[in-house]
Amino acid sequence: MRRRTAFPAARSALSTLAAFGLVLLSPAAAHAHGDTVKVVVTGHRAGHVTADITWENDGDAVDKAVAGTVNAVSGDGSRTLGPWRLVRDPAAPPAGWSTAETLPPGSWKVSVDVGFPALGHGEREVGVPVVDPAPTGGPPTAPGSPPPATATATAPVPTPTAPTAAVEPEPEPAADRTAAWLTAAGVAVTALAGAAVGVLLRRRRSNGR
Repeated sequence: MRRRTAFPAARSALSTLAAFGLVLLSPAAAHAHGDTVKVVVTGHRAGHVTADITWENDGDAVDKAVAGTVNAVSGDGSRTLGPWRLVRDPAAPPAGWSTAETLPPGSWKVSVDVGFPALGHGEREVGVPVVDPAPTGGPPTAPGSPPPATATATAPVPTPTAPTAAVEPEPEPAADRTAAWLTAAGVAVTALAGAAVGVLLRRRRSNGR
């Protein structure tokens, strides 16, 4: 009978010690990574702010949900953006986090604050360059390919023609020149004869008086 009564008592004592041990080990397991997280702002990807979040003590990636916000101030302090929520960055697992929103081109002072699963803070100067817009008016060409040929209107080339010789007047025949000279001489003789007749007539009239 003593064995039967002692066995339940021993089993109860072991259960109490095990429960007490679990109570002592639970906080240690919960705080194995530490009570702070390390936030490193790595820059941006196409304007999306990127950051790595790890445990401060051992550097392990935070595999839990992270409650964090991102704020940005322009270089001259005239503009502020945020707060934006942190989301998982599939391009940088397992410690990478990012924002769904994008920073406009310019210089920005970015700060990231984490409140869960532990406290953490990080900040960095981030510069977002201006991206040139794609050329319009035709399909994009592959890099290194020659530019597409453009049709240009060409004016018709005139056909060269042989120069034409200047037409010189044909010399007049000798007979034509003689006839012209005789005609001019006849006109002169006639004029002289007429003048002489007029003189004679005037003299006769004067003598008759």
